[in-house]
Amino acid sequence: MKPDACLTYPAWKGGADLAAMATLSVKPGQRFAVSDWHINSDLISTNAERQRSASHQIRQEARFLRNETNNQTKWDEHDNRTRLAERIDSVNRWKETLDKCLADIDTEIDALAKMKEAAERALQAKNLPLDVAIECLTLRESRRAIDVVRDPVEDELHKEVEVIDGAKRDLQQKVSQAFEQLCLLQEARQQLNFDHRGKMEALEIDRVCLSLNVNSPNISFKVNPTRVPIGSTTPQEWDQYSQYNKDRAEAEMKASRELREAIALTIAQTNNELEAQRVATEFALRKRIRELEKAYDELKWQEKNTLEEIAELEQDIRRLEEDLRKKMWDLKLAHTRLETRTYRPNVELCRDQVQYGLTDEVHQLENTIEALKQKLAESQGALDALYKHLHRIQTDISYKANSLMLDNKCMDNRRKLTVPAEKFVPEVDTFNRTTNRTLCPLKSRQLELA
Repeated sequence: MKPDACLTYPAWKGGADLAAMATLSVKPGQRFAVSDWHINSDLISTNAERQRSASHQIRQEARFLRNETNNQTKWDEHDNRTRLAERIDSVNRWKETLDKCLADIDTEIDALAKMKEAAERALQAKNLPLDVAIECLTLRESRRAIDVVRDPVEDELHKEVEVIDGAKRDLQQKVSQAFEQLCLLQEARQQLNFDHRGKMEALEIDRVCLSLNVNSPNISFKVNPTRVPIGSTTPQEWDQYSQYNKDRAEAEMKASRELREAIALTIAQTNNELEAQRVATEFALRKRIRELEKAYDELKWQEKNTLEEIAELEQDIRRLEEDLRKKMWDLKLAHTRLETRTYRPNVELCRDQVQYGLTDEVHQLENTIEALKQKLAESQGALDALYKHLHRIQTDISYKANSLMLDNKCMDNRRKLTVPAEKFVPEVDTFNRTTNRTLCPLKSRQLELA
């Protein structure tokens, strides 16, 4: 504060009086009153005390602020360190959950892939029964004439083809479903793996942050560190994201387990259905073979009896012809006698008992010859009928032998369904239709007639 500012009006007046005394020898400059001097001293003291008081207040406030801010900073750093530790625990729990989920989904993917391969093998295995059934149907198309019948064997073979086609459709559907489910599992696994990698990176970053302190060498001021980065999420969204990935993976694994059970059930059902149909087809085939063997034996018996009857009839025809020749000679004798006696002279040409006897003999012989000729004609007709029927029997025997050979070939081919491929040896040659084993006489005759 300037001294002039402390002067009052009377002081100015006194100063004017002094100016009037300019003629006096005094030190040049402004003169103050004693009161001004005291006022100035008091003012300086007052201002000093006020400034010290303000400074003291500021010092106290600064000490309080330092103490408060130090405590606040320490507690904030402690709280944030605790929050980091808790966050690390939360992220680590989710990481462990995702680890287990990834291990489970990997196990499920392997299990489903193996079940899919089993279904593919089962599907591939259906080709052999289908080929055998079609081959049997094709072989049986070589039956001839009356033996080309729609018998139970053909019905069962067609049914077997339908069963195999149905089984292949079911298995193919399961294979397709398994492929689609594997794609879904892989997709869920990729999402889990992506989330897991994020958790690992977040854990590494938070652990680095937790290890930092004021003495760390790599701390510095950053530009706008309190900004909210683009793509930030809330804790609820963060938790929901991982929960969604986990729930989705568990849902896909549950669906995969159900599909594996369905595939195993389908494989078992198709195998059982095919085995039951195989048994039914082979039962019908064996029954048909027995029927053919019975018919073949009956025809062979009829052939034998017919041949015997033909032999006897031919012998009887020869006897009839011999008797007919003899009767012709007898008739010639009777005719000669009658004609010779017509040359008796005059009255000797008498119609005596000899004449009547010879005449009766001629008539009797003519009737006998006519009867023999008629019977011979009937015998010839019967012989022709027997030969025709014998030909029909022998033709039917060849049909039955051919059908037996074909059905036995079918039975031999069907051994592929029960005998391993490396141990299978055909019992009937496919090309020359001969057997690779000793046949019974009946089957040998069948093949000879075939």
